[in-house]
Order: sequence, then C-alpha cells, then structure tokens
Amino acid sequence: MVTEAKFQLYKEKILALELPLYDHDLLNSTFLLEKDEKKKLEVYYTPFDYINEKAKVVIAGITPGLHQMRKAYTTVIENRHLNDEELLHKVKKSASFEGTMRNNLIAMLDELEIPRHLGISSASELFGKASHLVYTTSILPHAVFFNHQNYNGSRPNILKTEMLLDYVKRYFIKDISRIEDPLIIPLGVNVSKVLDHFGNNTHTLKGFPHPSGSNGHRHKQFRENKQEMKRQIENYFYINR
Repeated sequence: MVTEAKFQLYKEKILALELPLYDHDLLNSTFLLEKDEKKKLEVYYTPFDYINEKAKVVIAGITPGLHQMRKAYTTVIENRHLNDEELLHKVKKSASFEGTMRNNLIAMLDELEIPRHLGISSASELFGKASHLVYTTSILPHAVFFNHQNYNGSRPNILKTEMLLDYVKRYFIKDISRIEDPLIIPLGVNVSKVLDHFGNNTHTLKGFPHPSGSNGHRHKQFRENKQEMKRQIENYFYINR
C-alpha cells in the first residue's frame, strides 16, 4: 500500500481552501493538470493517489466526476491531522464512486455474491472496514471534463485521443501492474474496451454495466449478463482460493 508523490505538489494548496467548496475553488488553474482546447478536454488533479497493492478485487470506473472530486478535496481538508498514507486511504474510502453510483454498485456486487467470496456480509464493507480487499480506481484517475461537463468516456474516444490514452498508460496500467492477479471489474463498456485494448483479459469480469443513475439500460444489461458474470466470478475465486 503506497502513495504517489504528486499529492505533495497539491496538498498545501488543497489545505488552503475553505469549506464548503464551490466549483470555482476546484476548477481553476491551480489544480489544472492539462488541457486540450481543440478537443475541449480539461484534466484536474484529484487526490486518489492511494494504491492498495494487496487488493483481491479492482473496481475501475472511467474518471472521477466533479462530485467525487469535491468529496475528495473535502476529505483531505477535514482529515488534515492524518499522515499522508492514512489520509489518502480515507479519501479513497470516502470519495470513490460516492453518491447514487456507489449505492447502485454495491447492490449489483451483492447480487453477484462478491461478498460471499471475500468473506464479508455486504459490498458496502469494501468502502469501510473491508477496504483492504479492494482497489477502487478509474482508468483516468484524475477528473476529466469534456466541454466543461463530466467526461463519460464516449466522446472523444479514449483510444483515439492521445492525451487520454497517455493518462491510462501513465497511471492506471502502471498502478494495477503492482497488484498480483486481482479480479478486475470494469464499470461499463467504455472501460472494458480500454482494458481489451491493452490485452488485460486474464481476470477481467465481462458484462458489468456502468452503475451511474443516468445509465438507463443498466438494469437490463445486468439481468442479461448476471448468470454469466456469476460463472466468471466463481471460476476466478475457485482458481485463486
């Protein structure tokens, strides 16, 4: 379990902010990592630097949205008394997929019986006392915005956008390579396409829908793929017992 040095570049700048945090506190040149004006893309630092190298399961989204970014910054400010590793671990537990998306995610993981395989009672524990079993991340771990809105992974295409593809390689691919043979759960088809591109098929769950409340097809997708996903999960945990 390690942290990345980038947090040191932004820690004091985050701690200088006052709560409550407004959009203009976060989306400004202080925290801007990179932008592509032609493609209307902006990337802002988000303190999701904590890596759980001992995770059994990796849950991978597309990118933190503004809500998760705000929650992450708020958690840093409210827990400034902790050392950096404890602080960044708390940020992951508090802000990863926070909101309706997390509730939907937990419900689906419970229905697939992931908790039974991990020896816990509910997937909700992965964001609390059982956080040592999971690594929550995104293929674009810093908050990406397209045309000033949360980026949904579709437009522009990650695989055809050099700046975004570079972030996937530089952070996500590098980070998960440090985890020994986890079960990777990609949230939605856009994440799955990126994993397929990099040939990461060994233990990647196929068919899991994106848990966003705006994904109106998620219930249908989940029902259609449920039994096959359960088979994949059973197979993974049988091999890795």
